[in-house]
Amino acid sequence: MRVLLVEDDDRVAEALIPALVRRGLAIKRLASGAGVLDTVREVDVVLLDLGLPDVDGIVLCRQIRAASDVAVIVVSARGEVDDRILGLRAGADDYLVKPYDVDELVARVHAVRRRKSPTPGGPGMAGVAEVGDVRVDLDRHEVTVDGAVIALSRKEFHVFSLIVAAQGSVCTRDQILAEVWGRAGSAENRSLDVHVATLRTKLGRPALIETVRGVGYRLANQPGKLV
Repeated sequence: MRVLLVEDDDRVAEALIPALVRRGLAIKRLASGAGVLDTVREVDVVLLDLGLPDVDGIVLCRQIRAASDVAVIVVSARGEVDDRILGLRAGADDYLVKPYDVDELVARVHAVRRRKSPTPGGPGMAGVAEVGDVRVDLDRHEVTVDGAVIALSRKEFHVFSLIVAAQGSVCTRDQILAEVWGRAGSAENRSLDVHVATLRTKLGRPALIETVRGVGYRLANQPGKLV
């Protein structure tokens, strides 16, 4: 997922960017409001600090919303209720007060992105994905292997469809947990591991889902292709 970080504090940016990259996000950073409106169409989510040197963040948020439907999360030290209301009224999809937990930020990034576009296997998503002899019917919520229907639970199907839809790119643990479980606690992390292990067994293709240690999962050998 492509994220634009609009943050003027170099120390904050230098600490945050590697943490976000480790969690599977592609980050572009701007230290001021200059260039933001030219960049928003190239990204999926904007992380917007309000204390910018050249423009008021609330004004910029309104400008972003007027120019694009991109997801916007205000990330600011301004934590008063009035500030949060002002940010949301300016068009932000979410508002997170500094200091914050990075995993919570990533979960919110995926959540706002999910609200902006249908997720694989979710309402409004249709089509068929094929990976070798494995076929995923997103409309019917059905998986077949060599023509035989494989019985999957709702969560197993959702996890697998997310991995397939990534088309060979890494689908991060944070994304899967945010999309399927709605949170990223230790219990949910263990449950994800169990669901992936069960998927490998049920599909009879243990090498199909490859673990990228510390990051997430991806399809091995060949990308999925929506048809």
